[in-house]
Amino acid sequence: MTDLRAVAPVRALRDRLLTWPTWAVLLGFYLLTRVLVTAAIQAAAVCCQNPAGVGTLDPGYLDMVGIWDGTWYHRIAVSGYPLTLPYDPVTDKVTFSAWAFYPLFPTVLKLLGAVGVPFLLAASVVNLAAGAASVLLVWRLLSARAGASVLQQRMALLASLLWCLYPATAVLQIAYSEAFGMALLAAFLCLLLDRRYLWCALVVLLLGFTRAVAPPLAVVVLVHLVLRWRSERATGGRTPLAGQRASAVVLLAATGLSALAWPLVVGLVTGKLDAFFLVQAAWGQKPGQGPFVAWVLWSWDALGLPGVLLLLAVVAAYVSLVVGRHGSWLAAEVRVWALAYPLFLLAVVRPITSMWRFLMLDFPVAAIVVSMTVRGADGQRVTAGWPRRLLFVTLALGVGVLAWTVVLLTDTPWSDSPP
Repeated sequence: MTDLRAVAPVRALRDRLLTWPTWAVLLGFYLLTRVLVTAAIQAAAVCCQNPAGVGTLDPGYLDMVGIWDGTWYHRIAVSGYPLTLPYDPVTDKVTFSAWAFYPLFPTVLKLLGAVGVPFLLAASVVNLAAGAASVLLVWRLLSARAGASVLQQRMALLASLLWCLYPATAVLQIAYSEAFGMALLAAFLCLLLDRRYLWCALVVLLLGFTRAVAPPLAVVVLVHLVLRWRSERATGGRTPLAGQRASAVVLLAATGLSALAWPLVVGLVTGKLDAFFLVQAAWGQKPGQGPFVAWVLWSWDALGLPGVLLLLAVVAAYVSLVVGRHGSWLAAEVRVWALAYPLFLLAVVRPITSMWRFLMLDFPVAAIVVSMTVRGADGQRVTAGWPRRLLFVTLALGVGVLAWTVVLLTDTPWSDSPP
């Protein structure tokens, strides 16, 4: 029998939270998770971080902020990019270089440094702010479908809260570009849903100098325009894209340019048009071998044919969730992003531990998880006991955050893979 004395305080807390503005709930939970992640980063620094990995005998929070890719962004913010490509004297091949990193994020940090803000503090503050903007925009995107029910609005809120506990959520406050890129991505998608195409063009160009996400965004833009064209054409007496055809063309051109802009800049400055891809190859990224090949070979090497079948089963299950009942409550553009972005990563990125943080931009996954938790397998109605299942999911994500921070974020030289 349920103990009503135990249930009453929970219901009172729930009822009070429902009276708060949505933005206050989101930002309040975001700040709470930042406190917890900060504690996890500090604990990892004190208990698990090898001093050789950060160059100090007494590692602390700020040392972890500048770890791994943060050292490259710091170098770019202080010294800029090299004018020529560095070569390995043994292999005579292009080796690691700052050219592999997109420039907008370190440029912002350099501007803050010019007014006296230290790099590590600037990186943490900028990403914390970008993360706060992201969680608000994610909620707007997940609740953007016309005619969304009260249940769907609340699922959008829960999914936005869960996104704050993605296992790699520490990147929202260290010197990585995911938080900055996520804020721009969410802003782009919001503007696209609002049909503000010229502003979309500006944001996607900024994304072209922040993260490699333009190819899947091009798919989203094309689907958006096709769906709008068909919808307006079906409405008698209405001209498709009336008054916005020129701005739609500008958006398509800007999205294409966004995919090419940084590789082209790298090629022109260094004098080798394929310089960007040569630098990426130094890190092991070789999309020229063919799309998806690296993942198929990895699964084959691990388990043989069962490994390949398992990989295909995971991809098929994910696609079925997005296109099926658990994704049906999301806006079409959000669902297309949920398909195009992970498939793009599988096509061009080899199996590396960095995939965990790359997939943080696949925010619709949180919506799928919430739908499965709240509505069960059929995706039709609220199921009994969903709060307990949601609590379990939240605790599991908390464990994931701790594991990612302690295991992947920490750096033991010559024996670790980067997060």
